Amino acid sequence: MTAKVTYDGDLRTTCEHLRSGDTFITDAPVDNNGLGQAFSPTDTVATGLGSCMITMMGIKAKGLGVKLDGSTVEIKKHMAAEPRRISKIEAKLILPSSASSKERKILEHTAMTCPVHYSLHPDIEKVITFHWEL
Repeated sequence: MTAKVTYDGDLRTTCEHLRSGDTFITDAPVDNNGLGQAFSPTDTVATGLGSCMITMMGIKAKGLGVKLDGSTVEIKKHMAAEPRRISKIEAKLILPSSASSKERKILEHTAMTCPVHYSLHPDIEKVITFHWEL
């Protein structure tokens, strides 16, 4: 088992990573009867894309000798109705300008082929932009 999710009531869950014991909570969003006091389950999916992209880039960057420390990914999730689902994820990656043109191309390709990107349904529009400006 990878994780355990416990329903705490009031549209809140506690999610535990079994190997490390780390936990986080989720709340239903305000627009879906919740309090919106924490990530919603769909927020974690959208955020997972950004986390996966930058993690895979970090693995590749290490081999290239490129430092990505301080890089960020800004995520914006869009929802659709009937059925309620994620319709679009926008990810803006802000990265160090010190990477060469060749390194940037390799790292961008790495991000676009991360496991979460491949795992998301093809109907989810993914708008990914790279800003090499740090």
